[in-house]
Amino acid sequence: MARNRIDRRTLLRGLAGSTVAVSAASLAGAAPAGAADGGCGKLIPQGHVGIQLYSVRDKIAQVGFAAVFEELSRIGYREVEFAGYTQGSVGAITPEQIRRLLDDNGLKAAGSHRGLNDFRTNLEWELEVAEILGMPAIGTAQAPTGDRTIAGYQRAAAEFNAWGAAAAARGLKLYQHNHTIEFAFATDRPDVRLYDLFLELTDPRYVFLEMDILWAYGGARKYPGFRPVDYVNAHPDRYPLFHVKDGVPLPDPQQGNSYADVEFGAGVIPFAEFFGELKGRGRFEFLWEQDSAPGAQPNPPGSLGAAERSYQRMVDLRGAR
Repeated sequence: MARNRIDRRTLLRGLAGSTVAVSAASLAGAAPAGAADGGCGKLIPQGHVGIQLYSVRDKIAQVGFAAVFEELSRIGYREVEFAGYTQGSVGAITPEQIRRLLDDNGLKAAGSHRGLNDFRTNLEWELEVAEILGMPAIGTAQAPTGDRTIAGYQRAAAEFNAWGAAAAARGLKLYQHNHTIEFAFATDRPDVRLYDLFLELTDPRYVFLEMDILWAYGGARKYPGFRPVDYVNAHPDRYPLFHVKDGVPLPDPQQGNSYADVEFGAGVIPFAEFFGELKGRGRFEFLWEQDSAPGAQPNPPGSLGAAERSYQRMVDLRGAR
């Protein structure tokens, strides 16, 4: 076992070795990787910088949770959001073993993305795993429903309220993560925005939201008429988590999510403005995500290089006000 750990560490050092130089050269005045521990201040509070593990899914499949957690901890991340509990060809792993790896690397589980059918068919197991991993919340990255009618969202809200009540009974929060489609209008009521409807129909005691900032800006571009930050400030207790994702606009605003995601700091999303307007920033967790990170250049190091560069730029926001 000790030999396997050394092999993984050596592999990661080889993969990430060129990343540090690239990051340092491209970030004038950026803080060193561990600087958040000493006072990441104004726009992203100290100790609230995390990562959605989907961003580094390729590395988890190649070298496993142990090696990836060690590298993320070295970079400076302190929280992780899961996108599954398997590690590809590295081999089977139990929730209890994952929890030990988190503890060993000074990491905490902020949440997890699970499928709607996971909640429908195996809710108690999902909540039990969340408890084992020590996460305060568990959620889904799926839209509440593909039925974008008023009745469809009424049925979806009833499901989420029931799941949320079960989660609350265990001391957990249930949350839903947006893409752009949730900001569309009901197909049978073009004056009703689906996101507003979901907020109205779900019980604020039991159902929470994780705002993916990039896709919220995509929703505002594709289905205009709102500002993303206004939702958070109107309902601050319902947003425990953010996905801090940067992007550039697609030529056609109606294409996909309206933006293509890029490394943090390489896009056009006005994060300083968004975070600067937030009320009570200390209540939120800021999780970096980049869906396209496994293809980041140079590759290797791919996604871990993107993770380090993005972390450093997030930390650098402390001087942006």
